[in-house]
Amino acid sequence: MTTFRSGFTLWQMVRGARELTEHPSVLERIDAVLRIMGPAHGGTGYGKGRPLVNALEDVAQESVLCEAFALAQRFQRFAAYAGGELFLEILENYYDAEARHISEEAMRRTVALGADRAVAVLDALSEGDPHATVADARDLFRGIALSVDHLGIGTGEGGIRLPTRERRRLQQYGHMELVLRNLPRPASAEAARMVGDFLADADAGLLAQLLELKARRAGLDALRAAVEDGTSSESTLHARLRNQEWIFGGAYVAELARRQYTADTILDIPLLRGDGSLHVVELKRANIKDLVIRRSGHLMLGAAAHHAVSQAQNYLRTMDENREAILARHGVDTRRASATVVIGHPRYVSGDITPEHIAETLRTYNTHTSRIEVITYEALLESAARMLALASAQQDPDQPEDPTP
Repeated sequence: MTTFRSGFTLWQMVRGARELTEHPSVLERIDAVLRIMGPAHGGTGYGKGRPLVNALEDVAQESVLCEAFALAQRFQRFAAYAGGELFLEILENYYDAEARHISEEAMRRTVALGADRAVAVLDALSEGDPHATVADARDLFRGIALSVDHLGIGTGEGGIRLPTRERRRLQQYGHMELVLRNLPRPASAEAARMVGDFLADADAGLLAQLLELKARRAGLDALRAAVEDGTSSESTLHARLRNQEWIFGGAYVAELARRQYTADTILDIPLLRGDGSLHVVELKRANIKDLVIRRSGHLMLGAAAHHAVSQAQNYLRTMDENREAILARHGVDTRRASATVVIGHPRYVSGDITPEHIAETLRTYNTHTSRIEVITYEALLESAARMLALASAQQDPDQPEDPTP
C-alpha cells in the first residue's frame, strides 16, 4: 500500500524551487502543485495523494522539455517523497543547507566512532597477543567483514524488524554511497590533505565527468548482475534501468518523469528524443527459453517476443490516436513515436539455438519493421559497454587504443 506524504516542508521547497525558473510552462505546473498542496477548506492539512505525485511529475517532465535538468531532478525527488519512496530527511539533505550540515556532522561522528572502535579492537588484539603483526590485524578485520556478510533480515516472527528511524538511516547511507566510496585510502591525515589540495585545484567539469562515468559503470554492473540472475523479474530489471537513458544510446536526452499518457497505457521507460518526440522502451524478462525457435527448419521469434511486439504496437497506436491531446497537455509529440523491446538473453535460450542464430533472427525481423526494434539484454549491455569504453578513452587521451584486428 502506497504511503502518500505532504506537509509544510515540501510546500516550502516547492515554493522555493519556483524562484529557480522563468519558463512560463514550468511555472504554470508549479502553481498547479501549490494549489493542490494548499491547506484544504481553511484547515492546516496539506493536499497529498496521487494527484500531488502526478502534478510533481508533470513539473519534472516539463523541466526536461525546457532542458532545466537540475530542476527536473529536484521535482522527481519531490514526487518520490510525495509517493512514499523517499523520507523527508533525504530531501532536506539535498535542498536544506542547515539540515545537510547537521546530517554531515552526524556522518562524521559515525566515521569517528567507527575509527575509535577499530582502535579498541586493535588494542584488544595486542593485549591478547603482544606479538601480533599487521597481517594478524588484517586477518582479524577481514574476519569481521566476512561475518557481517552473513547477517540478514528475516521474514518470520523471529526476524529482525527495522524501525522507521533505522530505515531512514539506511536510506541516507544509500544516497551518500558515492561519497563513502571515494574516501581517501589509506585514510591518513596526509592522504586527506593531499586529496583536499587536489580538489582545490582540480577542474570541476572534469571531476563531474569522471564521477558520471563511475556512476554509469556502477549502473551497468548492477544491470548486468540482474540480467545474469535468472530469477530477476521485469520490475527488477526496470529498477536497474531507471534514469539510465544513456544505456539506450546518445539519441535520447532524458527519461521522462511521466509514464502514463492515456488512461489504459503505462509505459515502462519513456525516453525523449532530441527533436521532442517520444521513444518507448518495453522491458521483458531476460530469462526466456523460447526467445527464438526453429519451425520447419526455419528460425523465428517465439511467442513471448511476438506478444511484446504486439504490446508495443498497441502503445504506438494509442499514442497516434491521442496525439493532439497529449501534445497539448504534456508537450510531448507522440505522432512520431517509436519503440524498442528489450527481451531475452542468449544464455537462457534452450535447444540448439546459438547466439549467432538469435542475432541473425532479430536482424531479419527488425529489417521488416519500421517503428519497433527488438533487442536482447546482451546486445544492450554490449552497446552500453562500448559507449563507456569510448567515453573513458576520451577522458584519457594517452591511453593506448586497442589494436585493430
